[in-house]
Amino acid sequence: MHELNTTINWKPKSTGEGRFGNWLANANDWNLSRSRFWGIPLPIWRTEDGKEQLCIGSVAELKEEMAKSVKAGVMSEDIFAEFEVGNMSEENYDTIDLHKNVVDKIVLVSASGQPMNRESDLIDVWFDSGSMPYAQWHYPFENKNLIDNKEAYPADFIAEGVDQTRGWFYTLHAIGTMVFDSVAYKNVVSNGLVLDKNGQKMSKRLGNAADPFETLSKYGADATRWYMISNANPWDNLKFDSEGIAEVSRKFFGTLYNTYSFFTLYTNIDGFDYSEADIPLEERPEIDRWILSELNTLIQKVDDYYAEYEPTKAARAISDFTQDYLSNWYVRLSRRRFWKGDYQTDKISAYQTLYTCMETIAKLGAPIAPFFMDRLYLDLNAVTKKKLLKVYI
Repeated sequence: MHELNTTINWKPKSTGEGRFGNWLANANDWNLSRSRFWGIPLPIWRTEDGKEQLCIGSVAELKEEMAKSVKAGVMSEDIFAEFEVGNMSEENYDTIDLHKNVVDKIVLVSASGQPMNRESDLIDVWFDSGSMPYAQWHYPFENKNLIDNKEAYPADFIAEGVDQTRGWFYTLHAIGTMVFDSVAYKNVVSNGLVLDKNGQKMSKRLGNAADPFETLSKYGADATRWYMISNANPWDNLKFDSEGIAEVSRKFFGTLYNTYSFFTLYTNIDGFDYSEADIPLEERPEIDRWILSELNTLIQKVDDYYAEYEPTKAARAISDFTQDYLSNWYVRLSRRRFWKGDYQTDKISAYQTLYTCMETIAKLGAPIAPFFMDRLYLDLNAVTKKKLLKVYI
């Protein structure tokens, strides 16, 4: 497990090498059983003297053993008689119940003819969550190719709180190692805590907790998300201040909206719909070539940041480009080109350049602010129909 962990991209790296790595290096045996009522029953049946036992691996196998028990006179009937082996439909599985209160009624028979009752304990619920990557596909009874051919496993990315180094992160890794000799995830973000603006943990007792529903209702999901991601790395603790959301809404989203409003004010007057051919880069004014150069630099940076699981750097780069380069420099220095009367090459170049910048920002910012960026993209393309959207249902 420790060796495989070194192949995982941890964010931050210190959690993977330190907290999680140290936990793996000193890992104790996993006490798998729990004395609970609700959960997955241990599929182990034992004779009273404990000398004979049987571990069941499927409902089909359980039915076979029940048939033997009925034949030996230990059970009167197969309580899963309606279940059809090989039928993987939801309706078929609805005919059985594998909870403790049901399966404890099943008494099997050993090779020597002795009754066997199920081990009374359940499986630790963390085993459930750790089995999620393949259990969700009903592996190994269905979709074997997705797991065996690594089409749906291991996961490209997971994220949870740092406390999961001894919980979900560990159980995923432990089961993946034991069963498949493989990592269960390639990249993991270990989230930090959201604190109040003074750096204290939020709690009802202190009365310093922020109501997420009120926050989303007042500022919207996109502004809240952009503030949280741009303000601190996901793995660092965040000092949450609603005033920061208001500032992000005003400075970034407000600037982008005002830029779009400025653009549409003059394009609607001139009837610009991007029907003209793209003006060659070498024929555009120097300021257009400059902003497009900065835009392509932004594309490269943001693409790299996303690939490296650095969304904070991506958000800050997009914000800086929008507020400084695009709004403060390009739009301000190009205003006369938009409002002057002649609809000639220079004005068309300005329209095409600003359109390209805003459309690209919509694409780059969509992973963090999907609602606003989708609206911006759709509004831009509603007139030009320059790009076709593919909708997957």
